[in-house]
Amino acid sequence: MSYLSTFWDNLVFIGSHLRFLDVFDILLVWLVIYRVLMIIRRTGTVQILSGLGILAITYILSIWFELFTMNWLLEKFFSNLFVIIVVLFQAEIRRALAHIGSHPLFSDVSVAMETHVVEEIAKGIISVAQKGFGALVVIEKDILVDYYIEIGTEMDSKVSAEIVQSIFHPQAPMHDGAILIRSGKIAYAGCFLPLSKNPALDKNLGTRHRAAIGLTEETDALVLVVSEETKSISIVSSGHMYPNAELYDVRKALYEAFGLKYKLMHPEGSST
Repeated sequence: MSYLSTFWDNLVFIGSHLRFLDVFDILLVWLVIYRVLMIIRRTGTVQILSGLGILAITYILSIWFELFTMNWLLEKFFSNLFVIIVVLFQAEIRRALAHIGSHPLFSDVSVAMETHVVEEIAKGIISVAQKGFGALVVIEKDILVDYYIEIGTEMDSKVSAEIVQSIFHPQAPMHDGAILIRSGKIAYAGCFLPLSKNPALDKNLGTRHRAAIGLTEETDALVLVVSEETKSISIVSSGHMYPNAELYDVRKALYEAFGLKYKLMHPEGSST
């Protein structure tokens, strides 16, 4: 009972001294931590954090077991931890700051229009793949990509499967570049994206795939890539590529990118 009494007394003490600003402060910190965790989850930086955790455990063990050299090295490492974190997570930090100052995703586009755009993109990209055309489609989300890409020809066109096919026809003048879909329209065609500098990428990846990965390493855009050689579709997001996507996968990724309710159909025809 004494423990319960003490616990209750502490709650009463905290409640009597808690201000509205304290509650706001706690909620603000919770929101920041939540956003950081979401960024970590999306960008796949868990491995880096796991490595830092292992080093922290090693540092503690070096104190317990009096491993002086190891302790000295790790002490120097953690004394510069802030700088190390900035270097390790510079892309994620830049992406998060850009996200804070960006516009809402398609705020001026109705749900019906977004659904139509999703279906037209999906049909267009599947048709392009079946015809053996190469393609690169960028769906801009929260972060404006203008800073990261070389803007091509302004289109300001509605999205339709036929237009997507015509742009990526091998005889079309802008087929080598990417199309940028912004606010439910094809904003530009013939855009060129930054190539990924990740040395761990497969050496056999083509320019389109490297460009798609490069852009998604810097922004939250979704990129669809069609290979001319294999006629396969790859979905690229947050610096990760998901190859050999089917229509079901493409539509699912597009619905999620547009923030729409997931309402795809299984290949068998049953609703999910």
